[in-house]
Amino acid sequence: MLEVHRVPGGFVTGGFTDHHVHLQLVDAAALAGSVLGRVIDLGGNPEVLAVAASREQDESGVEIAFAGAFLTPPGGYPSDRAWAPAGSVREIADADAAARAIAEMKDAGAGCIKIASNSTAGPVFSDDLFREIVALSAANGLPVVAHAEGPGEAQRVVRLGATMLAHAPFTERLTESEIDLQAESAEWVSTLAIHGDGAYEIAVDNVRRFYAAGGTVLYGTDMGNGPTPPDLNPHEIAALREAGIDGEDLLRALDPVPGAPCLFIPGESFDPLLARPLTPADLEA
Repeated sequence: MLEVHRVPGGFVTGGFTDHHVHLQLVDAAALAGSVLGRVIDLGGNPEVLAVAASREQDESGVEIAFAGAFLTPPGGYPSDRAWAPAGSVREIADADAAARAIAEMKDAGAGCIKIASNSTAGPVFSDDLFREIVALSAANGLPVVAHAEGPGEAQRVVRLGATMLAHAPFTERLTESEIDLQAESAEWVSTLAIHGDGAYEIAVDNVRRFYAAGGTVLYGTDMGNGPTPPDLNPHEIAALREAGIDGEDLLRALDPVPGAPCLFIPGESFDPLLARPLTPADLEA
């Protein structure tokens, strides 16, 4: 349920959620001054992230959830990327290796499992092993979030059991039937603003139709991928609005953290770009 309260002069709500960040690639301490109340790390060293989650909760009040390491086939994305921090990738050759990696992520405190399925940058899991990883994750109470990139990959990973895409599909324009199946089966994290012109236009068009079909779109920026701020990203908000998501639906995508409200949005309409930390003066009539 969306927690937004009307007060004199504006609205009060919880801190927003960025559903796709990489805390090891940004200055996580800067989150303390942001309007974010929760961030979800989708690929990093699980030991480092467990420490960061405890520290930031105590020091800044920002809730940190994480997937832990990317699970990828031997030689798969992003195992060869210089930006990938040490310990942030597990190369999985078979079901036994997958079981060990999933147990490791769960023990570290992960709330989901991240699978990389990028056919443009190396091998991807076979259908059988992907299904096995999904089943092992489910047995541990962990949903699967997939990085899907390459022709047909977004459709394939959802068909095989991923319940969230870490990026709105940007490789190709999905057909209407594919959009309908996605809307029934998976949530999409937006990450629209990271793309250049061609991929951006494809992703925005896919999101527009997915949202119109009843699909759930969650605000996420891939924080750490390029010069993304450790705060609300106005470029991502503008992209979501271009895709037709605004007003209360935009706030729903921002997924305010339940509990004590901590943001004030002045004005007569829900504009998250005007949000700022709540002060006692904001509650005075």
